[in-house]
Amino acid sequence: MAEKPLIYAVDDEEGIRDLYACALESAGFEACCFEDGASLFEAMEGRTPDLILLDIMLDGMDGYEILRGIRHNGKYASIPVIMVSAKGEEISKVKGLNLGADDYIAKPFGVLELVARIHANLRRYAPRSPSLSYKDIQIDEGQHQVQVAGHTVSLTRKEYDLLKLLVTHAPDLVARNDILSTVWGENYFGETRTLDIHIASLRKAISGSRAAIHTVRGVGYALK
Repeated sequence: MAEKPLIYAVDDEEGIRDLYACALESAGFEACCFEDGASLFEAMEGRTPDLILLDIMLDGMDGYEILRGIRHNGKYASIPVIMVSAKGEEISKVKGLNLGADDYIAKPFGVLELVARIHANLRRYAPRSPSLSYKDIQIDEGQHQVQVAGHTVSLTRKEYDLLKLLVTHAPDLVARNDILSTVWGENYFGETRTLDIHIASLRKAISGSRAAIHTVRGVGYALK
């Protein structure tokens, strides 16, 4: 029997944690719920989840701080994170996405929508094969590893997805809007500067390669 996807959920309301546990287990997931970031990180030292549901408004360390901790730890950086919050302001969603969240859902939410969002993100980040390559850049999708000129490089989830997209289309140009919709999602409406920041970071990461990211100002990027 296939192992159930493991979902970690963080919320400081006991009623919401109970809802997560019931809904996710009924949908065929294994669910573990935590009331704060410290409990989450302690659990991840033992088992790495397939996806994290993360509330923004928490006592002590809030959801944004927890997300930063996840994205800045190479061991956890690639875990899909769905931000959950009762805050309806657009700025909350934009901030979470710019910090590296993969999706966002607002309270109150329907259980069917929640489960659908989880399935969508798990499919999006499911390991695939065969590996991709361009010049001396190798991407092992099964192991989620990138090698540049024979050396393994560490990338964040968004950097990995961005490089994979550029390698897939290399040496052709990929339009900015296509990159944003593919890497950040079709409904992304945050600052386009986010893409420029990630491109700059990715350039540094692959600086030892014979390939380089070329900019066509105002149009897009190409790996050549």
